[in-house]
Amino acid sequence: MNENNPVPPLISQTDAAQRLADKPNPPLAISPSGPRPLGDDPAERVPIAHAFAAIEALLRQPRRLLFQLRQPGAGKLIVGMLFVAFFCAAVYGVVAGTFSGGTQLWAAPVKIALGLFISAAICLPSLYIFTCLSGAQSRLAEVCGLLAGLLMLMTILLVGFAPVAWIFSQSTNYIGWMGFLHLAFWLVATLFGVRFMKNGFSHAQAKSQAGVNVWIIIFLLVAVQMTTALRPIIGKSDTFFPTEKKFFLGHWFDTLREASENNGTAHRY
Repeated sequence: MNENNPVPPLISQTDAAQRLADKPNPPLAISPSGPRPLGDDPAERVPIAHAFAAIEALLRQPRRLLFQLRQPGAGKLIVGMLFVAFFCAAVYGVVAGTFSGGTQLWAAPVKIALGLFISAAICLPSLYIFTCLSGAQSRLAEVCGLLAGLLMLMTILLVGFAPVAWIFSQSTNYIGWMGFLHLAFWLVATLFGVRFMKNGFSHAQAKSQAGVNVWIIIFLLVAVQMTTALRPIIGKSDTFFPTEKKFFLGHWFDTLREASENNGTAHRY
């Protein structure tokens, strides 16, 4: 019985290691790196016909909006997005103006809308420069589109916060609290807008987000300084524009001190 079944030859450890080394390794599964390419879903390639479709795409299908911003003829879409942003900023400005009433019902929306767009225009050159330095393959038109998306999402969120702001405008006279509330709403809206913009740059093969992060800080500083340069926005004043220059932190401290001296109300903010 045993003679019919030959014993297999013994293999030394050296030979076994050599055989394992010579055996080809199975191919490793390559995990996809980076975000999913824009336009791989047919729904993302559906054109955005009008401003309402742009709003819906921004809220529900941001990848669709990002894809359309890369297509030829995206200028019409960018103009529509800027129009929506201006209109929503003006609507929120009317609500902010109800705190003081009177001329602030038209002055506040003008200042908020113009201030937001002037801040964006001031920061656009530095945004494009940081985009180029990061290695992102984005044209100037696409950068403008991402900035327009940031502004549109910001102002849409501000319109969503408007009923809350109106309730407090009608139920309190404390200007320090109202200033803090509007600043908090603006900061939350800006963070969501920035997230959309950074998502767009992630599809542009950017090697680093450091430049964009620096630009975000610059944009925040310019925007809050613009609110001081165009004051008052929620308070009252004898002039449409301020007659003295102030840094925004100094203006905030002066407003809070004046409000405390006048039992919560202040002349300008």
